[in-house]
Amino acid sequence: MTQDKRLNKYNHRQFILFAAIGAVGTGGHFLTLILLVEWAGLSAVWATTAGFIVGALINYFLNYHITFKSDKAHREAMLKFFMVALLGAGMNTLIVFVGVDLMAVHYLVVQVVASSLVLIWNFSANKFWTFAIND
Repeated sequence: MTQDKRLNKYNHRQFILFAAIGAVGTGGHFLTLILLVEWAGLSAVWATTAGFIVGALINYFLNYHITFKSDKAHREAMLKFFMVALLGAGMNTLIVFVGVDLMAVHYLVVQVVASSLVLIWNFSANKFWTFAIND
């Protein structure tokens, strides 16, 4: 197997692991979202923002230790991770606002779309910037 094929296979496995860990974070996100909308009466836009923060915290620690097996100082890695997450949160909030408030689509349907798009952004930015080996 050539070096390129090994790297490509590794990148696919890493993405799958990132996505699986992301599913755990997304579970935290959705649980927070649903609780805040259904029980606390918060708007979907504010509730998804809070949920995104919960999911980001879960994802940081799991990806730091498992997906990227980082040895970077938490101060550097966490700052970069949350900068990426903040941009992702902005994307997520904008998608939910447009889908729910402007297009009147059910908030859970819109959230599935938003989560899928933000997943691609988060993996790419974290792999090539946050946890990059050769900074």
